Amino acid sequence: MKKYNFNAGPSKLPREVMEATAAACLDFEGSGLSLMEMSHRAKNFQPVVDETVALFKELLDIPEGYSVLFLGGGASLQFCMVPFNLLEHKAAYLNTGVWAKKALAEAKLFGETIEVASSAESTYSYIPKGFTIPSDVDYFHITTNNTIYGTEIRKELDSPVPMVADMSSDIFSRPVDVSKYNIIYGGAQKNLSMAGVTFVIVKDDCLGKVSRPIPTMLDYRTHIKGGSMFNTPPTVPIYCALQTLKWIKNAGGVKEMERRAIERANIVYGEIDRNKLFRGTVAEEDRSVMNLCFVMNDEYKELEADFMQFATERGMVGIKGHRSVGGFRASCYNAMDLEGVNALVACMKEFEAKH
Repeated sequence: MKKYNFNAGPSKLPREVMEATAAACLDFEGSGLSLMEMSHRAKNFQPVVDETVALFKELLDIPEGYSVLFLGGGASLQFCMVPFNLLEHKAAYLNTGVWAKKALAEAKLFGETIEVASSAESTYSYIPKGFTIPSDVDYFHITTNNTIYGTEIRKELDSPVPMVADMSSDIFSRPVDVSKYNIIYGGAQKNLSMAGVTFVIVKDDCLGKVSRPIPTMLDYRTHIKGGSMFNTPPTVPIYCALQTLKWIKNAGGVKEMERRAIERANIVYGEIDRNKLFRGTVAEEDRSVMNLCFVMNDEYKELEADFMQFATERGMVGIKGHRSVGGFRASCYNAMDLEGVNALVACMKEFEAKH
């Protein structure tokens, strides 16, 4: 039986990306060595990093004056690295979910923080509107896509100050005006690579302005100077990211990824809205096209476990909602194809007919 991978992360990757990475793990470019056992200082690995950086800049149209870094620690480490490097006086945060809340909590350890708005009171079922971003903060932090609750900011906000964004789960799914941000960061295991590498896009001239001493490994300038090789980088995940970026470019770039994402989301949300058994969980105007969340309608709540088993028996993998909210979540990252979403919709229709 064919499996359809809707996992929220680590998540589905294009088949050719996995095949290329697997081949390199057996024999990297005919060297007779596995990529897993090669030195990151090897002459034939440096071009991997260089090409990955170049494709990052090309696909996202990153302006001059920005560096692209590949680090460890996940987005969670960036929750503290950002304020360590940028927070001198105070910072503003938009609280739209669990990860935004965690980022805010870390920033409070470094200085004054302002929560400009929050949707916590409604279980993060919408993106706050009409809030005021203070003009006297060092930066304004947002989480563009909320994997747990299924909301997404898909257009650049107007901000009087430079922004910082956690784009872990929607990077490369749409064009981004990088010039509006001091830092964009994210774990790569959702839309870019296998688990193990964190990407950081940082504006060079925003660094070096805080008065506190910064530990060497937590200073972005260390990694800019070292070309992401101050310490041993996650070599295989970087190579995997390179293969994904090649796949995106060959498919038509981020505009094509956006077109596909909207097409997939329209198919699934269309069925959620049509099917009498299900309902969406967030405001329609804020629905994520990456993480599509839904639950059983109240009168069919007792069928939740049955649908989970029914879908699993038909090859749906990873559609169980996050443990903190329940229900269902279909994560449709760039690698998800129409066959997968159509299979899920067919499954939902079949279950409806049965009941």
